[in-house]
Amino acid sequence: MQIPISKPYFDAQDEQNLIKPLESGWVVQGPFVKEFENLFASFARVPFAVACSNCTTALHLGLRALKIGAGAHVVVPSFTYIASANAVEYTGATPVFCDIDLRTFNLDTDSLQNILESQKIDAIMPVHLFGLCANMPRILELARHYDVRIIEDAACGFDAKIGEQHSGSFGDCGCFSFHPRKVISTGEGGMLITKSATLADLARSLRDHGASTSDLERHKTGGSLLPNFDILGYNYRLTDLQGALGVSQMQKAAFIMERRRAIANTYFAALADHPLLLAPMIPEGYTHGFQSFVCLFGGAQALEARTLAQIDSLNAQRNACMQKLEQKGIATRQGTHAVHTLGFYRNKYGLKSEDCLKSYAADRLSISLPLYASMSESELDYVITNLRAL
Repeated sequence: MQIPISKPYFDAQDEQNLIKPLESGWVVQGPFVKEFENLFASFARVPFAVACSNCTTALHLGLRALKIGAGAHVVVPSFTYIASANAVEYTGATPVFCDIDLRTFNLDTDSLQNILESQKIDAIMPVHLFGLCANMPRILELARHYDVRIIEDAACGFDAKIGEQHSGSFGDCGCFSFHPRKVISTGEGGMLITKSATLADLARSLRDHGASTSDLERHKTGGSLLPNFDILGYNYRLTDLQGALGVSQMQKAAFIMERRRAIANTYFAALADHPLLLAPMIPEGYTHGFQSFVCLFGGAQALEARTLAQIDSLNAQRNACMQKLEQKGIATRQGTHAVHTLGFYRNKYGLKSEDCLKSYAADRLSISLPLYASMSESELDYVITNLRAL
């Protein structure tokens, strides 16, 4: 049996929607992108959503719209995909890496407070990693006290909430991904959401080379004249083919989430007393989006590790277990990177592995299990049987 780490959920409805832009001839950013934006804004309970080519470009647009540029400093959790830090670099600003809480894999607010007290920070980029919201109540409190902006990296945050509030809607703006490993997918694709009409309008212009009006708007009112270009922008548009796919994906999102949560609950039950795998923690009042099901290898030993040597010893055991699962046809992955250990950032800023020790531990000891809406009971049973045999 071969079981992938993830698989997008596509059906006949998606195929039928993809044909419609081909039949109409409107395949660039157009009416389906607008419908996708409206559906997403309604789902996230925000007034504005701006579709982009991917989440990284959404983050870049958000930072630009917030006037983050050269000389600015942005706090980014070190345990995240490299795109979070890269988006900051694109603006000329400097990422300031913050350590995480190993139980949630999200930004540690005590470490954040220490950073805010010790240097001038212009923005915070909380990451809602693997589908669990960061501690936004505390982050918002700190942001208000130190007068900094918040751009949420909600790449993994689809249907993730604190109470009834959706990820991405706490700060100035939030950015989502529709990569094939995410809950819903348009192949590539991203979305910026915000409560600010001014920020949304600026993001729309920036994604379209700085144009004063979009092609769709000009088409509706007579498109013989080109728009004005008063600001420097980018080509970060989403195609209407992707927009059409986004519309049909949103229409089945409730089913996809129901399946993913059912699989996650089965994992929780199966791993409750596992000696090596510590299942994800969900704080009270939080709703997990389960973009991934990421465990911490080593259990209590991992949480108590205080040296690189202790972490590296457990890492060797984790890698051996991952190899055993791969030999059984079960794909696993480390959760994501400790970005401060990656060559570009390590070399540019003179960083050391121990600078964010818990992020280093998460990099070396996290293990993501297969999770996708079409996962069958026999596939899930097979994975669990082999996990129990580790």
